[in-house]
Amino acid sequence: MPTTDSHHWRDIAAGTAVAGMLLPEAVAYASIAGVPTVHALIAALVGLCIYPLFGSSRFATVAPTSSAAAIFASMVATSGTASGYALVGLTGGLFLLAALFRMEFLAAFISRPVLRGFSWALAFTIIVKQLPHLAGLPAAGGTVFQILAELWHRAGEWQGMSMQWGTAAIALWLGLYRARRRRPWLQPSLLTMAAGIAASHMLQPGAAGMSLVGLVDLEGLSLRWPQLDEQGWLHAAQLSPALLMILFAESWGASRSLALQKGDEISARRELLGLGAANLATSLVQGLPVGAGFSASAASFSAGARSKLAGVVAACAIGLIVWLLRGELALLPLPVLAAIVVCILLHNVSPMPLLSSLRAGSDAWLALVAIAGVLTTGVLSGMLLAVGLSVALAIKRFSQPIWTELGQLPGTRDYVDIAQHAEAVRRPGMLIVRPEEPVFFANAERIFQEVRDAARRDDIRSVILSMEICDDLDTTSVEALAELRSDLAARKQVLSLARLKDRPRQALLRFDATTNGGRATHAAENLFWSVDDAVQAMTP
Repeated sequence: MPTTDSHHWRDIAAGTAVAGMLLPEAVAYASIAGVPTVHALIAALVGLCIYPLFGSSRFATVAPTSSAAAIFASMVATSGTASGYALVGLTGGLFLLAALFRMEFLAAFISRPVLRGFSWALAFTIIVKQLPHLAGLPAAGGTVFQILAELWHRAGEWQGMSMQWGTAAIALWLGLYRARRRRPWLQPSLLTMAAGIAASHMLQPGAAGMSLVGLVDLEGLSLRWPQLDEQGWLHAAQLSPALLMILFAESWGASRSLALQKGDEISARRELLGLGAANLATSLVQGLPVGAGFSASAASFSAGARSKLAGVVAACAIGLIVWLLRGELALLPLPVLAAIVVCILLHNVSPMPLLSSLRAGSDAWLALVAIAGVLTTGVLSGMLLAVGLSVALAIKRFSQPIWTELGQLPGTRDYVDIAQHAEAVRRPGMLIVRPEEPVFFANAERIFQEVRDAARRDDIRSVILSMEICDDLDTTSVEALAELRSDLAARKQVLSLARLKDRPRQALLRFDATTNGGRATHAAENLFWSVDDAVQAMTP
């Protein structure tokens, strides 16, 4: 049986391997975000050190991600750098509030097709934005189509030397990636970056006009809250809920999938706490937003990590490299860095997952809508579209007035859907119905109106609602029930509720106690624990 010391050595080895992956990615994501490299590196250090204090996953590697960097860049492009850090801080605060109020369900509001489409379009956008660097041109703004159009118009200005360096870096990365199948310890991004720095040191491309990463200036960091006017804070506040949902959906998906492979149990509330504390802390030191990216977390898993110590070791290794090799990092040519970004994201733009989803049908078409939104309107608008689309579909799904009429299976006390069971029979003089979605403010009035219409048959004396699908009832639902009871009573019909759980039962009784002078609108004698009890009570 492995000893604790052997576990520690495995964590140290895994943390070192993860550092080798995260260092070039952090440099690359700083380029995506359009900020100095130090802001991505400090975010990686903070995320790796803060998350283990609160998070529940032993494999989650919390650091800057490509999607978070792209969203941050779009925010900075429209409102300035301070707004970007404010967005990070507000998102961290929302994570903490979500943990406090147990809002773990937030991740479920981003459907997988929408998240898959958004991620694909985001990766494609990032790759296109690296093309000017590969061509030796200044960074271009706008949508994907605007960037491509500008590149086409400036084709005569492309720099041959930059293209050669970028092409060589891509070829080296791809060769190392293939060799990794036989030698898993190889880190294509780290080795490509090291080769680029070494070649830059020998050939001095900066002297010929090629752009370099530049010095990692640690003195520019300070512990402070972003300085913004009221309008800037409002803009950041409008986008922070969407960024929270994107980050949590990605992070929860990565953490949960790895935990399931090892039989671990992770807590969604603790994940919210860990991500919230990490983002709040990185905002205070002007870092990029952080999340548990799947590639980095999977690297920790594959490298044999056994505990959260691996993340702390990775932070220490990154910090040591940055402290000792800042001068060398400054020599990295931008075309080489752009090539590393392109290669890192190549697997994200594979069309196969999208095609597989589309062949599956159902709501997979939403991925195409998310892609179109990001590519035509930009990252921020595309993010809002993706989140809004998911939420709108969830609301639409729950707000449908779906209900079924129940009949009794002969010789039993069971009541089933008449449309699905031909042998089920209606009880004389009764209409027995069951809502098939939780009843709440968006669908209550429509469901009860359809029940009211169905009860207009002359032979109906009583209506029984089987409410087992409802865990609670909001004010709108309770009032709509009271209106339904009154309308039925005016037609000499009785409304009874069956299979009512404790929380909705208490909500109805509280409503009686606070309205109508205490008159029992929802009388206790018309609330039953089973459909058969209600049927027996309503049988003459």
